Amino acid sequence: MRQKPNAQPNQSLIDGMATLQALAVSPEPVGNRELARQLGFNPTRVNRLLKTLAYLGIARQTANRKYTSGPGMHVLAAQSLFASKIVQTALPALEKLRRFDLTIALGVLWNDNVSYLFHAPPGMETTQGLGRIGLLPASSSGIGMALLAEQDDAHLAELFEGRDIPEFPGGPGDLMVAIRKVREQGYARVVVGENHDRHTIAIPVSHPAFAAIGLSGWIPEANTPAIVDALRQAAAEIRD
Repeated sequence: MRQKPNAQPNQSLIDGMATLQALAVSPEPVGNRELARQLGFNPTRVNRLLKTLAYLGIARQTANRKYTSGPGMHVLAAQSLFASKIVQTALPALEKLRRFDLTIALGVLWNDNVSYLFHAPPGMETTQGLGRIGLLPASSSGIGMALLAEQDDAHLAELFEGRDIPEFPGGPGDLMVAIRKVREQGYARVVVGENHDRHTIAIPVSHPAFAAIGLSGWIPEANTPAIVDALRQAAAEIRD
């Protein structure tokens, strides 16, 4: 669940983190004005933030004066994963789920998106499953729905106010109906795939949840209890 601040949030820090995150997910180097349009920020402010990130080595400027991730960003990513130990403790637990011959996933929530730390279809080597997928809308993901259900209603209303919600054309009301079902069940079962012929079943890890794990593929309804039990056993072995 999203924590409420004990004091007035530092807006400069919030803007800096937003700039950092937008830079991190950009597939190509991005210019100052383009990034400002994406974020809805003043270009002058974004320029100062980018120059500060470049000074710290977290961003770097290319020959055509655009910005991309710098070595400091990769160091932060490696250090955070090492310090949290989430990947180290999760991988052995996730490997045990291969017996279902389904796609295995571990993801975390970032605003209204899911970032997958691990995503491996059947037969894929473990090392190839690390960090292979970027951000995806949480509302269209079993992992995302399991984690959104951990948030309080007020935060969800603020998060999706006035926005289109993937998979929920009816808006926040329809989303909340699905969220309440996830809460009642204790797990998310979400239709996925281009032909809507597959499902993802996912559950949160820990309480309060810091991640979620899931299995995805052709999953008959009758198989749901066994998969939920296996996911819960795996979740109990994962620690942050």
